[in-house]
Amino acid sequence: MENKALLVKRLLADEQGQSLVEYGLLLLVIAAAVVVSARALGSRVNNIVQELLGQLSR
Repeated sequence: MENKALLVKRLLADEQGQSLVEYGLLLLVIAAAVVVSARALGSRVNNIVQELLGQLSR
């Protein structure tokens, strides 16, 4: 029983994988922000490009 308690203590004290999880979550948040920004700006950029193409073809 003492070995199990020692194992639990070691697992709780081990923070080695914690950084990896934190970086993964940070990357996920950044990727989500990029996707949301691209969708929000995508239609605006498309409208600007279409307007420029329309003016150039005159």
